[in-house]
Amino acid sequence: MQQEFSLKAYNYTLPQKNIAQHPADAREDSRLLILHRETATREHGQFHQIIDLLSPGDLLVVNNTKVFPARLHGRKESGGKVEVFLLSYPVERRFENKEMRAEVTALIKSSKRPKPGSRILLGPDLDARVMKLLDGGKIKIELSYSCDKKLSTLLEEYGQVPLPPYISRKDGTTEEDRKRYQTVYAHQPGAVAAPTAGLHFSEELLRAIDEKGVAITQVTLHVGHGTFAPVRCEDIRDHNIHQEYVSISAESADSINRVRKNGGKIWAVGTTTVRTLEFMADRDGNVRAGDHWCGLYILPGYDYKVIDNLITNFHLPESSLLFLVSAFYGREKLMESYQEAINMDYRFYSYGDAMVICS
Repeated sequence: MQQEFSLKAYNYTLPQKNIAQHPADAREDSRLLILHRETATREHGQFHQIIDLLSPGDLLVVNNTKVFPARLHGRKESGGKVEVFLLSYPVERRFENKEMRAEVTALIKSSKRPKPGSRILLGPDLDARVMKLLDGGKIKIELSYSCDKKLSTLLEEYGQVPLPPYISRKDGTTEEDRKRYQTVYAHQPGAVAAPTAGLHFSEELLRAIDEKGVAITQVTLHVGHGTFAPVRCEDIRDHNIHQEYVSISAESADSINRVRKNGGKIWAVGTTTVRTLEFMADRDGNVRAGDHWCGLYILPGYDYKVIDNLITNFHLPESSLLFLVSAFYGREKLMESYQEAINMDYRFYSYGDAMVICS
């Protein structure tokens, strides 16, 4: 069991060619690695075949967070170029002179770190004032703009969807990225990274799942920048996991609890959904409604209370997400499955292929 907590036990070598740089032509046409928990057997198929694994009376739980254009390019008053990366969706305030302001914590790239009080020009009608320098290279800024425009509109106009660092875009994100690095059911702005397991579902596939008698419900977890934070502890138990905002409505909580009571299976779409459900559940697996900051750290040995099956993408080596999936399926079996996927030329990470772990 001690090996389960060694960071090196979660390492693997991935050829550069296996890191997906673009999505599949159609969402549901990604490949699907099917892992059966009880028999430890593996199958290979296409993602649209996920419907064949679902049964009437089951429940598919998805994360409806929406990636907002968090990466902004601007300049200092002195003319120097600046890149601002918003770490959460700004909190807005309105003033009597029709000026709107919004505070937010951000990361910044520039030749010299700006001083408190300095301005960053992000667009003709959007600028930021540096309020405070924080630890870890972070800064607190205040965005200023007129109430004649919505902040969401300004971010869409001047911002870019923040792709993960392993996806290369020489000239910034494309129109394809704006559409495809977003689930079809995303409608709660607040994430700086997509819940990528959900990228494989098209509206047509979701309709077919619903027509089969499988219920679908939504929860929210705003994926934060910490999801990319490397684990640096040799013993993974020493890692401090990041916190992320989660929300479950009373309607969704009732649906989840009712399906569990009636003997249906709970299918979690993505590790973000897993964190949300397990964090919001009591010892007996009953899920409560509410809004909270989730700091749940799932490691091998964790006793899952809510989910029965997991749909997920392939995760980075030595990452906390890999620990979470190992806790559900078993580290040794999971790493063997990853190696088989590499040998069979699966596409990895955000725009890559998927796996499902089912009972």
